[in-house]
Amino acid sequence: MDSMIFDVDGTLWDATPIVAEEWTAISRREYDPQTTITAPQLRGLFGKLLPDIAAALFPEASPERQMELIGMCCEAEHAALLRAPEAPIYPGLEDTLRVLAERYRLFIVSNCQAGYIEVFLECTGFGHYFQGHLCPGDTGHPKGDNIRAIIRQYDLKAPVYIGDTRGDQEATRQAGIPFVYASYGYGQVEAPEYTISQISDLISLF
Repeated sequence: MDSMIFDVDGTLWDATPIVAEEWTAISRREYDPQTTITAPQLRGLFGKLLPDIAAALFPEASPERQMELIGMCCEAEHAALLRAPEAPIYPGLEDTLRVLAERYRLFIVSNCQAGYIEVFLECTGFGHYFQGHLCPGDTGHPKGDNIRAIIRQYDLKAPVYIGDTRGDQEATRQAGIPFVYASYGYGQVEAPEYTISQISDLISLF
């Protein structure tokens, strides 16, 4: 193994409480005054492509309006995360990245909107640990394609992908690389190649 590619939500941090508050405010103002969007609800949706999340949250709106609404939600979310007193990272993340970065090349591929990975890196100050990142908001392509693009762009010979949902696992299989299941995250998967119960388990696993 020469590299690790990470998901963000449910793998590196859990921003859903902050995001839920912001998305609820936007939804009540722009869509339905009675709406409440919860962190557990978002944990069940994150990992999907943004149009699919928008369709689930705003089913009565047209597809065009759904994307307008989710765009406003994402803008508010970014601002809230950047002004949060501390990043909602999982325990032990920086110590783990510090050790891993000495031995492996690290990357991020997430099914998020443009700018979200940059917000994560700015909030945490962890940009120096990662050599590159991609998302559908940047490329217009889903996660499996973006994993393959990272592999090609950086000439990775033996990467693994670390994620927490079935969608992550399927994308990893499409890319033809091993999957490490972060069982502390949002989803359930079957028969992953590897499983970790906390982010620091990566140090002993590899």
